[in-house]
Amino acid sequence: MTILLYDLVGRDGARPFSPHCWKATMALAHKGLDISTVPTRFLDVPTVEGGVSKLVPVIRDGEKVVADSFAIALYLDEAYPERPTLFCGDGGKAMARFVERWSQLTIHPYVTTAAIMDLHAMQDEANAAYFRQNREQRFGQRLEEVVAARDASLGAFRASLEPLRSMLAYQPFIGGQSPLFADYIVFGALQWARIASPYRLLDDSDVVAQWFERCLDLHDGLGRKVAAACRAEGQ
Repeated sequence: MTILLYDLVGRDGARPFSPHCWKATMALAHKGLDISTVPTRFLDVPTVEGGVSKLVPVIRDGEKVVADSFAIALYLDEAYPERPTLFCGDGGKAMARFVERWSQLTIHPYVTTAAIMDLHAMQDEANAAYFRQNREQRFGQRLEEVVAARDASLGAFRASLEPLRSMLAYQPFIGGQSPLFADYIVFGALQWARIASPYRLLDDSDVVAQWFERCLDLHDGLGRKVAAACRAEGQ
């Protein structure tokens, strides 16, 4: 049976950008499950599956509806134990929880700073108005003021990835010799940036950038099926 995935998009329904939806997309691919996506914009989210969640991703698998990327991954491992594991047991679940917290406290804030105007530009008129009002209320300043800090903060952001960088000197993936859900958590954050903004977060020589390229190649290049945001010459 095909699993339905509600996937966050902007004006262009073929460019899903949410880091959390990308976690779910990669988890479903890891399991080798057939999916059908429902392009969902910010203002559509309250109508998804009768308002089951304030956020996407949400999946429907037959009669089962699951919201939240981590809950989806847990569900997939429990519902499809014969397929490749996303966690390799309770220790892997605990590790993934740590990685999730680290990613959302370290990577997400800077990606928001770097890409917020690009994310705004991806929306249609109604959703752009919602996005601006919501984010400006959250940050207490205009979007233009948020993004103005990105150049000055870039060095600190790159330095903050040193734990990941150092670990990848020992193994090709966070999960070891092959990826686990912990990899998809960090991948989702960097894929969000790649799709939304041409701003260069990492040097190509960075071990983290090389790991990200390996992740883009996973599952028959699933991550590459959505092109990166166009970068102007010289950027």
